[in-house]
Amino acid sequence: MIDTHKTLYSPLKTRLQLASCAMMWGCRLLLLALPVALATYWLSASDAALVSGAHLPTHAVAQPLADWQRIVAALIAAVPLALLLVGLRQAGSCFQMFSRGQVFTLQAARLLGSFAAWVAWAALASLLADSAISSLLTLGNPPGQRHLSVAIGSEQVLLLFFAGMVWLMASVITQGHSLAEDNEGFV
Repeated sequence: MIDTHKTLYSPLKTRLQLASCAMMWGCRLLLLALPVALATYWLSASDAALVSGAHLPTHAVAQPLADWQRIVAALIAAVPLALLLVGLRQAGSCFQMFSRGQVFTLQAARLLGSFAAWVAWAALASLLADSAISSLLTLGNPPGQRHLSVAIGSEQVLLLFFAGMVWLMASVITQGHSLAEDNEGFV
């Protein structure tokens, strides 16, 4: 007799476990690469690129940016990134569980929910960070020529929407797990 459960579902399980393992390593790689990319950007990008990235007109900065402005701006930009990295760490742990075949567990749902929360906080923090950076970059301008840019971009909106979707999925898994435990109690 052929064990259809093993034959039909093992390749799918293996593919999901391999994909989860790859995602886990992807999260770990991003944990290292994103801070390096942020530092490289703020230390090496042209003034024009930094001004444009801060949603300011190209003529907004009257003089070349000082090194301290670049460093402080990088530190401000690091706050939302740090929040995102905490979320990526949660996602990596979740994918590690998936790679071990632990899929619909309370711990996996909690990790997904935590990932979603950290991504949402990162999106909200980036709104504040972008405004602070725009002020910082024009701080050397004479009074009356300084800028404060307030922008809600598609990046933040999509991150918040994505975080909401993942949080909802995690909540559904948690609720499903609770219902399954209740049903086991009746049997």
